[in-house]
Amino acid sequence: MKPGSFTQFPIHLVFAVKYRECLLRKNIRQELFKYVSGIVTQMNHKSLIVNGYTDHIHVFFGLNPSVSISDTVSEIKRASAHFINEKKWFSGKFLWQEGYGGFAYTRSHVNNVFEYVKNQEIHHQKNPFKDEYLKMLKKAEIEFEERFLPEFFDDYNID
Repeated sequence: MKPGSFTQFPIHLVFAVKYRECLLRKNIRQELFKYVSGIVTQMNHKSLIVNGYTDHIHVFFGLNPSVSISDTVSEIKRASAHFINEKKWFSGKFLWQEGYGGFAYTRSHVNNVFEYVKNQEIHHQKNPFKDEYLKMLKKAEIEFEERFLPEFFDDYNID
């Protein structure tokens, strides 16, 4: 970034495990989320919090404006899938679904978004991922086509 350039772009990303499989079990989540936070930091973004639930992940960070959001998502998915597969946490190959939700916030929303991401496990005891995702899209007034949404199945919890 050039001297004299000052930015603040809090970005909230959400994406799901391929086929919405509930693979992100409690015993691996913290290690995975810490790894994803490291990816974000290595890309010269400011990692605020990474969390999620059994079938999806939330990444909340301060965007480095010299790196695109799509490049950021691509690198997070590529590197984290490689990490998971190297760990051999699953018998098959781990993949993320295509696509993602990306939401920008102002500084006044950072604390609320941080707390929301932090409390994913509690949140999903009552609210399915589909409801959460659609609510986020609608609240942000993002137009979408149903056919491009993540695959939604009946939510279940295997924690």
